[in-house]
Amino acid sequence: QVQLVESGGGSVQAGGSLRLSCAASGYTYSSRCMGWFRQAPGKEREGVATIYSGGRRATYADSVKGRFTISQDNAKNTLYLQMNSLKPEDTAMYYCAASFVVGSGGYCYTVDWRYNYWGQGTQVTVSS
Repeated sequence: QVQLVESGGGSVQAGGSLRLSCAASGYTYSSRCMGWFRQAPGKEREGVATIYSGGRRATYADSVKGRFTISQDNAKNTLYLQMNSLKPEDTAMYYCAASFVVGSGGYCYTVDWRYNYWGQGTQVTVSS
């Protein structure tokens, strides 16, 4: 059974940085998509960044491009999200997710319903 455990959230001031980690276990298939999603109070969950296990192709939400970087260490089965230049609007619960549905050419979908496995979430709070 796939298990995902996030860590690294916390409270920072605007302009600061955080790195989220997601430890994964229980994979059966090596080809997979991994993603970070977030949900702020009163808002729908949104995709932040996704990455394909077989390469470095990544997708980002427009709101985080140039500030966030998704990466993975397949040897450690760990997914990361480096978040720089944080803004108060980045405040949300951040979730790690996994999907074995991979699009053409290693494309990873950015919608949450494509993802079957979820972590418990880690809170990120950015103060102004």
